[in-house]
Amino acid sequence: MGVEGCTKLMKYLLFCLNFIFWLAGGVILGVALWLRHDQKISNLMSLEVDGAQTPTSFYICVHILIAVGTVMMVVGFLGCYGAIQESQCLLGTFFVCLVILFAGVIAAGILGYMNKDTVSKEMKKFYDSVYDMAISDTLNDHTKKKAVEQVLKAFHETLQCCGKDKVTSAFSVITSKVGFQDVCSSQWTFVDCHGKIDELFSDKIYLVGIAALVVAVIMIFEMIFSMVLCCGIRNSPVY
Repeated sequence: MGVEGCTKLMKYLLFCLNFIFWLAGGVILGVALWLRHDQKISNLMSLEVDGAQTPTSFYICVHILIAVGTVMMVVGFLGCYGAIQESQCLLGTFFVCLVILFAGVIAAGILGYMNKDTVSKEMKKFYDSVYDMAISDTLNDHTKKKAVEQVLKAFHETLQCCGKDKVTSAFSVITSKVGFQDVCSSQWTFVDCHGKIDELFSDKIYLVGIAALVVAVIMIFEMIFSMVLCCGIRNSPVY
């Protein structure tokens, strides 16, 4: 091919970065699919009480990640092929795709940071409503009360917790032990569910944020290298 010297070095650096970018897209896609099919999360998301379902905002984020991972793999392949073939058309298309994707990642990162606790807050709110219904004496329908207790117990067995906080956790465990109600898991744990919900959702969202930051840095270098290579190809005497 026509490029020589530093431009040729840029070509192979761009190829290596695009290969890493392609792998990162595969990792994000794999993590998103894992979150989508995680057994604990799936069990919680399938719960329903009196027509009300668990909040879907977490799955919306996961589906966006699946789309982003897929696009990254396609764009990464386009960049690798364009660099090896020294095609100005492919590199230009790759640069435009990178700019759009970079803007999307930044926007998603800002939005995600601003709403980083939204998913866990919504899930805790849903859990609190189920918990209050289960222990309330105002629910006279025995069949409905039993159904609510079963949903609450499914929460507790999935997360291995019981109660909103330390006080309600101890109360729920004691009342379950004496047979007043049956809402705690068989392991009789005193771990509160609010902490477990934060651990399940918020911690994983932070990992996604770190991954997005690393990808954004790689994309900046790719945009620079692709433009330098494109200019080098245009100025090469072979072309």
